Amino acid sequence: MPHLIAPDVRIHRSFLDAMQEFVEEGADERSLLVHEMEEYADTWHRPEVFARYVAGLNAEPLEETPRVAGWVPMTTVWYVEGDTFLGRLSVRHRLNRFLAEIGGHIGYAVRPSARRRGHATAMLRGSLPVAHRLGIESALVTCDTTNIASRRVIEAAGGVLEDQRAGKLRFWIRTGV
Repeated sequence: MPHLIAPDVRIHRSFLDAMQEFVEEGADERSLLVHEMEEYADTWHRPEVFARYVAGLNAEPLEETPRVAGWVPMTTVWYVEGDTFLGRLSVRHRLNRFLAEIGGHIGYAVRPSARRRGHATAMLRGSLPVAHRLGIESALVTCDTTNIASRRVIEAAGGVLEDQRAGKLRFWIRTGV
């Protein structure tokens, strides 16, 4: 049964296959993964580079971890079934100006070959306890105004539409029971 895990090197091969699917799909600048693809795409295949990448993801929640200017600490989890990478999700620990307007607390991506099977809804629901443990009582989750599938995922997880800004729908989801 699929479940959320901390990033793990044992998922290497399937992760690479998933990244290739995102590339073939044409991941754009709004993609959760585009920054990482730009940095690692040419070297992810090397086990030592992938191990550093995974270690970096697992260090992201720590305040003292160096990060891109303007980025906030975040907890990244992968959604897997066995050793098969199905998707990833990031819970940003707090909102900065950009995240409050456009990005939100939670971002997720499901590999193209695994879509339309309920994985995004399960991932988002599974992330709510993670956000709650981080002290986030109500999480902001956004999607493009044209992304009907993502809107349905957010609403299925309890999202309540607040408004629309800069081409994004902004929803709030209670993280506690």
